[in-house]
Amino acid sequence: MTDSPRPRDTRALPDRWRDTLLAARSGAPGPDPLPYAENLLVRWAEPQRRYHTTAHLTAVLDRIDTLAGYAADVHAVRLAAWFHDAVYRPDRTENEERSAALAERALPEAGMGEAVTVEVARLVRLTVTHDPAEGDGNGEVLCDADLAVLAGGPDAYAAYAAQVREEYGFVPDEAFRAGRAAVLRQLLALPRLFRTPYGAAEWEARARHNLATELELLGSSGPQ
Repeated sequence: MTDSPRPRDTRALPDRWRDTLLAARSGAPGPDPLPYAENLLVRWAEPQRRYHTTAHLTAVLDRIDTLAGYAADVHAVRLAAWFHDAVYRPDRTENEERSAALAERALPEAGMGEAVTVEVARLVRLTVTHDPAEGDGNGEVLCDADLAVLAGGPDAYAAYAAQVREEYGFVPDEAFRAGRAAVLRQLLALPRLFRTPYGAAEWEARARHNLATELELLGSSGPQ
């Protein structure tokens, strides 16, 4: 199997947040989880988003379910998925840092302990590079789940690439091609895109093919 899994119905997201937060609390008391889910989901539904939407969040959570056995603390990884693009403005470069800071504010209010809060913020910041250290199981699972979109079939990958272009609709074509090509080259330069055994076996080859194909298309669509 090389295609990414089909995302579940996004209407289940509040229940998934509640279940994750309660599990991460380990029975400790705390406030009602659902208002926090509602706040996050409003963020994930902002109008400037085309790819970084609740559908992306759902897909990442589904992939974490697939990779859960590789994580040391899968609840922290799931919480990090909720926060990793919670702040998203395509015209800014500090989205991951602001998303991590949001987690550092919100999770203690939601009844989360310091250790989990620190780990979630660390994982969110790791999505800047998608380059976890060797043996960082939590980081490997989150980064693999986030990058699994790169391993979609031709139609799914084309839709993903088109959504990314829509998010950067304010950028002129030539500048977008240059910037996107730099991102693709950075990803292709990683020794491995996927660090978990499942990701390496199921997603690596297809993702590299898709990235190389998009890079070639960007070059062929430039000024002649």
